[in-house]
Amino acid sequence: MPHGNAPFSAAEYARRIARTRAAMQAAGLDAIFVTDPSNQAWLTGYDGWSFYVHQGVILTQEGAPHWWGRYMDSIGAGRTCWMDPATIHGYADNFVQSTVRHPMQDLARILRDLGLAKARIGVEMENYYYSAKAHAVLTAELPGATLADATALVNWQRLVKSGEEIAFMRNAAKISEKIVRTAIDKAEPGLRKNELVAEIYHAGLTGVGDAWGDYPAIVPLTPSGIDATAAHLTWNGDPMRRGEATFFELSGCYRRYHAPLCRTVYLGKPPAEVLEAEKAQIEGIEAGLEAARAGNRTCDIANAFMAVLRRHGIHREGRCGYAIGLSYPPDWGERTASIRAEDETVLEPGMTFHFMPALWMESWGLETTESILIRESGAAEALCNVERKLFVKD
Repeated sequence: MPHGNAPFSAAEYARRIARTRAAMQAAGLDAIFVTDPSNQAWLTGYDGWSFYVHQGVILTQEGAPHWWGRYMDSIGAGRTCWMDPATIHGYADNFVQSTVRHPMQDLARILRDLGLAKARIGVEMENYYYSAKAHAVLTAELPGATLADATALVNWQRLVKSGEEIAFMRNAAKISEKIVRTAIDKAEPGLRKNELVAEIYHAGLTGVGDAWGDYPAIVPLTPSGIDATAAHLTWNGDPMRRGEATFFELSGCYRRYHAPLCRTVYLGKPPAEVLEAEKAQIEGIEAGLEAARAGNRTCDIANAFMAVLRRHGIHREGRCGYAIGLSYPPDWGERTASIRAEDETVLEPGMTFHFMPALWMESWGLETTESILIRESGAAEALCNVERKLFVKD
């Protein structure tokens, strides 16, 4: 197995392929076509900003994966994938955004050449990067094949991280620490939010030592005051003000691996209700970490946290965490296991989650979160090392 410029060892890619093929066999699939950029990278090492056009990875039960995409991007595939050049395929540029032809016509040709004209092929139907038109064209072009829904089949194989992956996440965690500390240190009344975000980006991209920073899958989320009652607002040009809380939902990124970390800063003297909520939140996080043990379930983490909130008279709905690892925009979650009451995924050593028990109240928001690693024994490890508290700056 050639290694090329891909970031992991040949043994690591062999492990991933074997896991995926076992899942394919269990699902009765002869082949899969994956379009999720994270799954493409996980299987092949491909890394490029080309997911705005049709591209993907074909994996059968034998041989190396095949990367397929726009011809100009096949050059990048040759630079980043571990496979032999014979497994990299590029389609002509006249397929791009054409009204008279579609890239799936070229993909169908490749699949026929691979002997899959009558195969059972899994596709990621619930995916940002696989359109309804793509599915319709591929179905029409392969009338003898069966296209089955294989959404998240590869994602679930990514849930337990290898030692090599955990090392990358630890590098991402170091960068997360740096950018969150930068955000807290720089925050002050009068500072325009866009200028603060510029400092955050600089800290994240310069990285820490040899751990250089990559672009995160989600842009900095830095709302203040009433805007912090919403979960996913970004930034504007308004100045920071006394009497407002600002939460920072950020992540360092190293070789596409993430370790999200959130902290909140209050400029001025926090109201009593904010301090009371902080106390409950920190207590709840500690309870959740204690429940995050191998053999327990993801719902046990959520239930432990929510029980603390109820004792403090705080009402909260929704999940409070999700699996993380390798990701591309628009999301740094893996879209598999969630930390919520109805999810009974059994925790295994090597699983990594963003434990995200944020509080969004009527007039303010409070985010204090941790990226966690399930260990062989004992409570989960928090990958980042930033004091777990509300940061108050007079």
